[in-house]
Amino acid sequence: MMLLPRRKLRIETERLSLRQPVIGDYRDWSALRAESADFLTPWEPLWAVDHLARKGFSNRVWWAQRSISNGSAMPLFLVRREDQALLGAITLDNIRRGPAQAGTLGYWIGQAYARQGYMREAIAGVVHYAFDRLDLSRIEAACLPENQASRALLEKCGFKYEGVAQSYLQINGRWRTHVLYAQLRADRRGRTDVG
Repeated sequence: MMLLPRRKLRIETERLSLRQPVIGDYRDWSALRAESADFLTPWEPLWAVDHLARKGFSNRVWWAQRSISNGSAMPLFLVRREDQALLGAITLDNIRRGPAQAGTLGYWIGQAYARQGYMREAIAGVVHYAFDRLDLSRIEAACLPENQASRALLEKCGFKYEGVAQSYLQINGRWRTHVLYAQLRADRRGRTDVG
């Protein structure tokens, strides 16, 4: 069984460094989340009153470090290499070992950076890392049925629609149904050995 590295986790893609958050990211993170709030909140769990507070961010950084160390999650920030701008975040969470060898993907991007291919690049990097380095077999993702941008993104990244989960997550204060997608390391869906 492969575990996540104990050193700082970093995945390099064409334009991005995907790395774990650090305390020094607080100002950039809180500014990006605040300026993108109207863009993000329809698709996310309800923000706590202190969502953008420094203490809450410190707790996120601590959780990220602990999760990476114990192999349960891989929370990463998207940092554009050319100018070190923080663009968003991607997390491979709920990493399950044993017979499942699976994880759940979640992501967000600041409004100013949406629809420029950054998240597609980040997803490709994380999925490759998960299959190649972590030996996972399945990556799952879910989004609201009306989130056409997220659905199109997942499909462009090779995820396939698998169905619907009723009352799957609380989003913006309400239990919401989600559509489910997955990508498999050795995807044979729709194929047979019949000649």
